[in-house]
Amino acid sequence: MTEPAPTTFRLAYVPGVTPAKWVRIWGERRPDVRLELVPVTAGESADLLRAGGADAGLVRLPIERDGLSVIALYEETPVVVVPKDHVITAADEVATADLADEIVLHPHDDTLEWQSRPGTAAQHRPDTTGDAIELVAAGVGVLVVPQSLARLHHRKDLTYRTVSDAPTSPVALSWPAGTTTDLVEEFVGIVRGRSANSSRGPGGDEPAPKRTASQKAAAKRAAREAAGKVPPQRSGKGGKGRSAPKRGRR
Repeated sequence: MTEPAPTTFRLAYVPGVTPAKWVRIWGERRPDVRLELVPVTAGESADLLRAGGADAGLVRLPIERDGLSVIALYEETPVVVVPKDHVITAADEVATADLADEIVLHPHDDTLEWQSRPGTAAQHRPDTTGDAIELVAAGVGVLVVPQSLARLHHRKDLTYRTVSDAPTSPVALSWPAGTTTDLVEEFVGIVRGRSANSSRGPGGDEPAPKRTASQKAAAKRAAREAAGKVPPQRSGKGGKGRSAPKRGRR
């Protein structure tokens, strides 16, 4: 007996990554399959995927790749977050050497791969990037993060500048190895920019069926969730990711 086709595709995503464009395209191409967003921390993303908590995920590298397929997508620019009146703000771009006299915070969820960290390490490491941002606002130190995380944790009293020689933050699409389903192939085609007719997923040679009003509303909400405009909507099955991080103004 043939198993029924899945009606939901669960996509995990880490803080700072905004899949809104891909969610919108998915809604246009696969109105028959709801895309469910699963927020997850960067450090827990690999375990979530291996445990089957999502069908695929937008993750930050490096991750432990055992049991996972990984496709690199793009690299994010690193920036240093500082108070608005900090001397660093006089320049549009700085180098790590410019941070030599600074206390540079190193949160436990940091994903940047440093060969040699700049500045002076703080006496205690904050647990999260959000905690580190609070310390920067209190004048305790500065923080180097991918640009999207600086935007995610935006505060009126803080700003950031590009760090020209800091390590970049690669973002990748990952999913459990050996379970490359048709829906995973469909999403791979979307993030790689393949057109609907060239997609290797089902229906690649057929026009997408017209969406019902409820399907259009679901796709629109998913895109708004991905952009952080509304909180993620939980479902009764799957999607055991953590609550979405509170997003600041972009």
